[in-house]
Amino acid sequence: MQDLIDAFRISPGQAKQHFDELFSSCDTERIKEQARTVLDVEFAAYREAVRTRPELRDDAGRELLSPVIHTLQFLIQIAPGSRRELSVRLADCQLLSRHVHSALKICSHLLESEQNTYYNSLLVLRGFCYLHANDCQQALPDFQKVIEHDSPHPNSCVKALCGRGLIRILGGSPYLTALDYITACRLRLDETILTVKSYVPWNQRGLLLKVLQEEGQKILQKKPSPKGSSAFRQKKGAGLNGFLTKEGDAFGVHQLASLLMELDASDEASQILCADALYQLDRVEEAHRVLLVALSRNPQRSPILARLALLQLKKGFLYDGTQLLKKVIQIRDTSCLLLIMDIFKDEDRKLMQTHCHSRAMTILKNKQGDTYVKEAIANLSFAIIASGGYAEESLLTRARCYGHLGQKKTAIFDFNAILKEDPRNVQALSGRGFIYLALNQQKEAVQDLTSALKEDAAVVIPEILSLKHEAQVLITQWLLDHCRTVLTELVADKDLPKEETLKDLIVIGGSLIKINSKEARCHILYTDILIAVGRYEDALLHLQESFGQAIADKSANARLAVLQLKRRNMLPAARSLSTLAEKGHGELGFLLNFLDAKQRQNLSQVAAQEGNALIKDHHYETALNYYSLAILTSNNNPQYLRQRAACLMHLKEYGQALKDVDKVIQKHESHGLRAQVEDHCSKGQILLSLAEAEAAVKEYIQALQLDQSLALCSITNGPGRKILAQTFHQIAQHYFEIPHYEEAWRTVDYGLIIDENNNELKKLKTRIKREASGCSVH
Repeated sequence: MQDLIDAFRISPGQAKQHFDELFSSCDTERIKEQARTVLDVEFAAYREAVRTRPELRDDAGRELLSPVIHTLQFLIQIAPGSRRELSVRLADCQLLSRHVHSALKICSHLLESEQNTYYNSLLVLRGFCYLHANDCQQALPDFQKVIEHDSPHPNSCVKALCGRGLIRILGGSPYLTALDYITACRLRLDETILTVKSYVPWNQRGLLLKVLQEEGQKILQKKPSPKGSSAFRQKKGAGLNGFLTKEGDAFGVHQLASLLMELDASDEASQILCADALYQLDRVEEAHRVLLVALSRNPQRSPILARLALLQLKKGFLYDGTQLLKKVIQIRDTSCLLLIMDIFKDEDRKLMQTHCHSRAMTILKNKQGDTYVKEAIANLSFAIIASGGYAEESLLTRARCYGHLGQKKTAIFDFNAILKEDPRNVQALSGRGFIYLALNQQKEAVQDLTSALKEDAAVVIPEILSLKHEAQVLITQWLLDHCRTVLTELVADKDLPKEETLKDLIVIGGSLIKINSKEARCHILYTDILIAVGRYEDALLHLQESFGQAIADKSANARLAVLQLKRRNMLPAARSLSTLAEKGHGELGFLLNFLDAKQRQNLSQVAAQEGNALIKDHHYETALNYYSLAILTSNNNPQYLRQRAACLMHLKEYGQALKDVDKVIQKHESHGLRAQVEDHCSKGQILLSLAEAEAAVKEYIQALQLDQSLALCSITNGPGRKILAQTFHQIAQHYFEIPHYEEAWRTVDYGLIIDENNNELKKLKTRIKREASGCSVH
């Protein structure tokens, strides 16, 4: 047989002539049969070589096609009746041996003939010829015709789907490529394998493998489409003569994965895809076996370990599942779960979430040390990922663990994740507040802790009490400052809406007492809040319970005074508030905002009367406090300012007295002439006491300018006309010596008005006149 084939290869014409002379028709038939047998054996050897290629991109075995081609060429010569069929096979072999031009020529010739047998096979072959020639535009119509044929030959259809799928990759439609290959696999998996290994160009097989892996994984991750959706309609219409691709179906992906594993048995991604598809088909044991094979090649691959862990948990092997998860933690690749969660079924994700959270809580309960805290964090991370990103308890616990490790910013990130979903989550608010406390961020800490207390103080207070003493003290101080600031603004501005804010303040104030019941400021704040709300009886009761019936604390006594004012007990209230006036205006000014205009007026009158009575008995220091109270409650009434200035003069506190008189003088526009004159004289007398004679003289001159008789009357009462005239002489003498003759002359003139018999002033006036000759002095 080989001799015949060689003869026809060397000289087809002569060989045919000798063949016809030597062999009868019966001999010819036997030779045909033997040749076909040889052909089948040779081609089968080629297919087996292709099937067993160790490397996907390898084209080994192509040399086996040469004898096949020679046998076909021999058969075409001796069997003219089978020429078309044999020519199709020859074109196929020429294509497989990469004689693309020869194959294309045969296909085009046969397709142009009138016969239409082997039409689909020829279209497929021509399509691949174009594909190898990088002419996708001509290849696609040929593949499309085969796929759309009413009754396509399965093998031709598989090849056409593979060809079209490859073109779709090059055209940027990887998902459609996956659909074509899934359909091809469901038609004939073996033929699909051979097509990829032999017909697809070697330099495109690697790309095809990766694209199919990625798209298969995406298909498994997709959620089922609703029946009425456009995606569902596309799925129903994506069939091929009754063969639905079921692109969202794990069964199709499993067949695709089977193809990929045949193409490259060592590829881990294909094995994982196969296991994921089997898992979704509830073929858990098969998925487990596939993963074990993959793991045997690389025992440290966290994506495989994580999947095995889930399968073990699903089968009830909790210990094995835990050990596998431990390995993932040791590898430090907990993020691998993010990529596979969409593969897991909801019930299995819930199972993993519950198991990992419980495992973390067990670790935290029974073991100590940062190493175990980190292990707990990893388990909590698994639980959070398994939940889809939001597992409140796991996030809370993990945030606290991060806080324990000093990773405060990371802890805040977890608390933020909770508060994004549930802005009123008490534990997240308080937890984040504690972190801000540790970071010394007062504003943020106070905001979170007050929000948490308003939501559920019963939960937050024990958490605060569980902190170190220093932290409790700082929280108390910050909350006190916050409440005091808010309350001060609230009672000072009558236009601010109060109801909701006061409700919140009551909650926070009450919480502060529970946090630190020994802190007097907490009780005073709470009393202030009750007064602001209008709950006077409750405020009184709280004061008495906190400080006793005989209240010694000045601040607490002041609150009692406010409550007494509400009951119209003016004198006891004035007595208590006057002691507060001694310390300064801040706290007293705040308390006075609780009083209405009538109450303030009555209080100022009572305080002034009490001050006057004390002055008569020479109790100047006590009187001073009452006058201060009267001034504060009357908004700087000039009458009370004058009285306090007089009291301060008795106490020789001339500087403070001067300030009071200045305040009075600033409001002179609304005062009578007598009052103005007396005020300037009072200021002059104070300035004399301060040894500021020049300034004093100016005040007396101003008084004399307003009304001489009233001024002289006031001067007579103090310091006396003769004494004051001497001061005028002293200042005039100073002006004369500078020399400021006009000022000296003016001062002398007013001095003589005060004491017209003062000889020294008269002499000085004469000297001024003499020295200033040539100057006009009037």
